[in-house]
Amino acid sequence: MNKRIRVLVAKVGLDGHDRGAKVVAAALRDAGMEVIYSGLRKTPEMVVEAAIQEDVNAIGISILSGAHMTIFPRMLALMKEKGLNDVLLFGGGIIPDKDIEELKKIGVGELFTPGASTQVIVEYLRNNSDNRN
Repeated sequence: MNKRIRVLVAKVGLDGHDRGAKVVAAALRDAGMEVIYSGLRKTPEMVVEAAIQEDVNAIGISILSGAHMTIFPRMLALMKEKGLNDVLLFGGGIIPDKDIEELKKIGVGELFTPGASTQVIVEYLRNNSDNRN
């Protein structure tokens, strides 16, 4: 029997706006997933360590600060370094289309922009996270 999908939702960097992250976290919980919310102003290192400790299937990063081209590559490097090759990294926030394309090329999963349906995010995780727990 498969256990529920475990997702870490995180706010990385100095961005202090977390309403969207909390909405997504609540929608994932309502869909039956186990959700760990990191709180504000975490470093990539803190998020990866939490992902290891919580044994998650996916990490969702919410970024509104414009630092996405720094934070996502750093997250991927740390995840690779720590052996989290089977953990899905996805995210959302204010990210230009050209940057979304670049981030996907380097291995980031789907990136959801403002107005994305929470049901679409739920379905994406159900279809793309390794339900290994």
